[in-house]
Amino acid sequence: MDPESKKLFEETFALAKENNKMLHSMRRSMFYSRVVSIIYWVFIIGSALGVYYFIEPYFNKILDLYNSISTTQQQLNNTPIKELLKKY
Repeated sequence: MDPESKKLFEETFALAKENNKMLHSMRRSMFYSRVVSIIYWVFIIGSALGVYYFIEPYFNKILDLYNSISTTQQQLNNTPIKELLKKY
């Protein structure tokens, strides 16, 4: 092997090692990015479900209150009080 070919081979080998190192670094970076992204979405979805879990009793109470008010309003519309109010 002549010195020129040997030098070219060594330069190519050095470039290949450098490329290999960069590719490993990029793959590691992509892996960590995916892990962080998954943790982010699990946190977002978990927070939404947690908030719903804690707010649900209050939401149900508000719906019950609304239903009781609407039934009371319907009962008032069907009573003779409405007729008395029309007279005045």
